[in-house]
Amino acid sequence: MKPRRVLLVDDDDLMRAGLRAVLSVDESIEVVGEAGDGRRAVALCRTLHPDVVLMDIRMPVLDGMAATAEIVSAEPTPRVLILTTFSDDDYVFGALRAGASGFVLKRIQPEQLIAAIHTVAEGDSLLSPSVTRMVVDRVARDGGPLDPAAGRRLLVLTPRERDVLELIGRGLSNAEIAGTLVVEESTVKTHVKRILAKLWLRDRVQAVVLAYETGLVRPGERAPGR
Repeated sequence: MKPRRVLLVDDDDLMRAGLRAVLSVDESIEVVGEAGDGRRAVALCRTLHPDVVLMDIRMPVLDGMAATAEIVSAEPTPRVLILTTFSDDDYVFGALRAGASGFVLKRIQPEQLIAAIHTVAEGDSLLSPSVTRMVVDRVARDGGPLDPAAGRRLLVLTPRERDVLELIGRGLSNAEIAGTLVVEESTVKTHVKRILAKLWLRDRVQAVVLAYETGLVRPGERAPGR
């Protein structure tokens, strides 16, 4: 298997050096470039064609949210993994809606960072319960679903697919959804693929956002057993 090509984007030189050092221990990851601002990141994506962009949010010239939107609109499209802190909730929400495939905290453990890069490179998304809560809080502050017409999109789903989307919106993994619905995990994976295809969603992150935008999951609701 070819190494995952990663572009590091952060305006802190020391942070980029640290990230490069962490990733260098994994032979299946190759850091192909670095950028200190979003505009440079967009330009490098066009020439380097990384598989994953590890993207800071608060940067000069062009922030990570705007850079993400530009990067995912081009072809070929790399996956964008956001670097953030808990204080960046508004930025995180915007970046997820812009097309980011997930997020990692800047204090993440090295092995977790490596695993996160492989996860998004394989086409999955990375959304922890903490970021799910950020989405919930943002929807709550905005006073309800962001798109009143979005609920009509759910009419194409079967009742079981709606159940699965609701549990995705509450932050459950495929294994946890399988346990909740008492089905095989492979069955859940099939449902997730169909949901994404029917709703024209790129990945699980967009599914979570849509679940709140449509009101399928509401602020304050908790997943079973959580």
